[in-house]
Amino acid sequence: MPYMRWVLVVFLMGLLVNCAPPPQSADMRGVNPTVVPTIPATTDAPPAPTAAANATNDAAQALPLGDGKFSQTGQQGYIFACSTRISNEGAFASGAWLDETNKLWYPKLKPSVDGQVFWEAANVTIEVAGSTRTISSNALPENHPTGIFPVQSSDDAYQYDRNPNTISLQQIQYQLPQMPQPSNTVSCLPPGIIGVALTGVPFYNGFDEGGRDAVAHEIQDDCSGHPQQQGQYHYHSVSACVATKPDAAGHPALIGYALDGFGIYAANTGSTTLKTADLDECHGIVSEVVWDGAVVNMYHYVATADFPYTMGCFRGTPTQSNAGPPADGGTRPPPRRP
Repeated sequence: MPYMRWVLVVFLMGLLVNCAPPPQSADMRGVNPTVVPTIPATTDAPPAPTAAANATNDAAQALPLGDGKFSQTGQQGYIFACSTRISNEGAFASGAWLDETNKLWYPKLKPSVDGQVFWEAANVTIEVAGSTRTISSNALPENHPTGIFPVQSSDDAYQYDRNPNTISLQQIQYQLPQMPQPSNTVSCLPPGIIGVALTGVPFYNGFDEGGRDAVAHEIQDDCSGHPQQQGQYHYHSVSACVATKPDAAGHPALIGYALDGFGIYAANTGSTTLKTADLDECHGIVSEVVWDGAVVNMYHYVATADFPYTMGCFRGTPTQSNAGPPADGGTRPPPRRP
């Protein structure tokens, strides 16, 4: 009898051992629960982005600076400017988006002026009668907001560019040839208006008052605009708030008209995005575009991401405005802020 009890005990002990769950391996449990991994202090937060870091991670985002790229005639990648007056107005400080040593800048690192100000008084009309295209505008954007100007001290843009100017209504009117023709010689770009966008906002050339790359140095709002001393809101490049998508056939989007009557088109053609290196000395090209509802092969300017952005010179004969900023700097329409 004692023998049988001993056999029964051994049998039960063996059964308990065989039914116990198998030990889990390290790859099933992950980290041993009694061990807390140590994270080096240097990985607690990523380093702040800098132009150098951006260049390492994504060199394609770097654009060449256009500082001082004046020309005495048409030259690819330069501006044939009527005036080379240099002043110290404009942005007074540089930030991480500017690499002046290597003459590069990084658009994605650049701040913008805060605010969403809509202008109910904005008005633009573009009409064609016979051989003349008439553009009338009060220089306020008809279909997008502006930032808040003067730049507020609470705005991060204030530490770089304290634009003290207030946006004001500015009547402009131009009569342009409906079918412009190239002239025998190219002509220079003035420091003021060189064209008008479909939004009604004027285009200025790519320089600021100091002869620097205006798009890189000056702080614009989210729609790529800002006012000058008399309060005229303007762009130096294609606005980030206008449509630049090509049509189904790959024809680029028209974004405005130069003062010689030629169109200013977006760089995106669907199959490629044009750059300055693809264009002539006035920043233009002959290709197929939609012009007044018809597909034609004609000369036009191209608004690129790189300097000089919209135009380098006039390919045709520029016209003069039939109206201009009032002597008192313009009347100030009431803005509507949401």
